[in-house]
Amino acid sequence: MLLARFLDGIIGEGDFRLIDAGGKTHRFGNGAPPRVTVRLQNRATERRMLMNPRIAVGEAYMDGNLTIEEGNLYDLIDLIGRNIETFENHWASDITGTLSRVFRRIQQYNPIGKAQQNVAHHYDLSDDLYDLFLDQDRQYSCAYFDGTHDDLERAQDDKKRHIAAKLLLDQPGMKVLDIGSGWGGMALYLAKATGADVTGVTLSKEQHKVSQQRAADTGLADQVRFKLQDYRDEPETYDRIVSVGMFEHVGAVHFGEYFKKAKQLLSDDGVFLLHSIGRMEPPGNTNPWLRKYIFPGGYTPALSETLAAIEKAGLWVTDIEILRLHYADTLHHWYDRFMDQRDKAVALYDERFCRMWEFYLIGCEIAFRRMNQMVFQIQIAKRQDAVPLTRDYISDWDRAMVDQAETKAAE
Repeated sequence: MLLARFLDGIIGEGDFRLIDAGGKTHRFGNGAPPRVTVRLQNRATERRMLMNPRIAVGEAYMDGNLTIEEGNLYDLIDLIGRNIETFENHWASDITGTLSRVFRRIQQYNPIGKAQQNVAHHYDLSDDLYDLFLDQDRQYSCAYFDGTHDDLERAQDDKKRHIAAKLLLDQPGMKVLDIGSGWGGMALYLAKATGADVTGVTLSKEQHKVSQQRAADTGLADQVRFKLQDYRDEPETYDRIVSVGMFEHVGAVHFGEYFKKAKQLLSDDGVFLLHSIGRMEPPGNTNPWLRKYIFPGGYTPALSETLAAIEKAGLWVTDIEILRLHYADTLHHWYDRFMDQRDKAVALYDERFCRMWEFYLIGCEIAFRRMNQMVFQIQIAKRQDAVPLTRDYISDWDRAMVDQAETKAAE
């Protein structure tokens, strides 16, 4: 069996057992727990996994052609994660990896129009789906765990507060632009907490509808507005810009365009806070399964290529913070919540969709725990004196807002 020979050179860690389509069991790894046993249901699946395992493993699980007989999906993907370096070193010379690098620019090409189609693929799914696993404010991005608790709701509140601290919204009525405003949670938080006048732009019709309704329901429609619009079409200038979880949809070919436009949108003494998933290694490619089924056109950037684009735009980087395992913990919460409500997800879509979503959530968590993924927050300005010279103002604002909230709760 050619697939078994391939896996024998890849899997050095773990206790992995593969039952092929003929019923023969093959064993791999060093015997370290947990033990994972999978069965391949047909020869066609064996061939696809040999030719293109990056996409075939996920598809085989979705279609029921790969079944797990011992252990669970988390164990399987974690085992893959523990052996990923050996796999990547082997696969780098393969023709599929070579073609992926050649077509990198095409895969990440997101002009106006196509960008909206790519966003709709993921964010215009049933509104009820996201209620199954997100926090109450629908923060669909990395939470901020300070090490004192394991509560998702609190960690998402802490994330919003931490970002607000870096925006230096020290005067009521400051104009803020939220690029990729999602369901409106960040924009509404900034307006309530600081008195800012906030404009959000999104390409998702479903998110735009929900965010507008939320602004009306909270009585903030005069202070917060949302546009169904590409950020590149925004004509105004803003004191502050925030973008959370949107840069991953820009594509490396558009990085120069992105920061050039951000510079046009930002006032001379303005501050821009960029929060994005990134990779801790040189520029690469998006996993093909993730690109096909979850985020078409998506790409997690290397810090090096992001900073190079900022430099070319003539902007100052005034602060960088790397969040390492925060997103792994966030995704673990999302997966647990999704599985608790899985029957509702099946009713919304079907079994294959739920298998896809499980593979997505676990795969992304393991990418943060064992592979190359992290989150960066980059504070950007036009002028080097736009923010204080030390970082004390961030923790000071954080503590002040916590104290304020505790005082209100006690009244």
